[in-house]
Amino acid sequence: MNNKTSNETPEIITAAILVIGDEILSGRTKDANVNYMACHFTKIGIRLMEVRVVGDEEVAIIEALNTLRKKFDYVFTTGGIGPTHDDITAPTVAKALDVRLNIDDRAIDMMKLKYSDHELNDVRLRMARIPEGAQLIENTVSFAPGFMIENIIVLAGVPAIMQVMLDAVTPKLRVGKKIYSTTLIHPHPESTVATDLEELQEIYKDVSVGSYPFFKDGSLGTQLVLRSVNIDSLNTAKESLSQRLSEKL
Repeated sequence: MNNKTSNETPEIITAAILVIGDEILSGRTKDANVNYMACHFTKIGIRLMEVRVVGDEEVAIIEALNTLRKKFDYVFTTGGIGPTHDDITAPTVAKALDVRLNIDDRAIDMMKLKYSDHELNDVRLRMARIPEGAQLIENTVSFAPGFMIENIIVLAGVPAIMQVMLDAVTPKLRVGKKIYSTTLIHPHPESTVATDLEELQEIYKDVSVGSYPFFKDGSLGTQLVLRSVNIDSLNTAKESLSQRLSEKL
């Protein structure tokens, strides 16, 4: 985990995503959050390093949280903060951090923007359970908040709600240098450029070089993706690769 305390912007801020839900593992629900979050992290300067999926099981969630929060700057969870019996993320996070879980008056005040007093029954109040010491994350869709405690950020699983929560918490996050990327298309199999990519990676060690084959119109092609926090190195590497591809064509 990155523990820099100076005022300098750290080179890399890392994150993991922990997707929680039996419905994901069973295939009943297709996850739509990871790609959105990964793109968002890239834009703001956070590097996504790992994604895990676990079911609605306390032991599995705690094991994953305790492993990931020690390895990375942030752990983002999605799912399991609704009003039903199997929504166990909030109490499980509290147990993992050994803090109390309370019905939070701040969360109730947020939910009153949507629900009247008599609508805030015991079932809905489950969504106001917040670990002691957590910061709330605004939810402008259904008004039941997410929360951030230590380096764990707990978000909803419903994509529309997750996205507004992610936007709301972003200003509170530490970010590193933005990762720039550029893509070139080579209309031949990746085997035809493997040696060139290996040589390019040796020359530009601060540029990540990746190749991804695709099949289109009956032919194999390769998508070449270059990524770096150094825009000058990235542009130079792109020019070099473009020249090599031109010579092959």
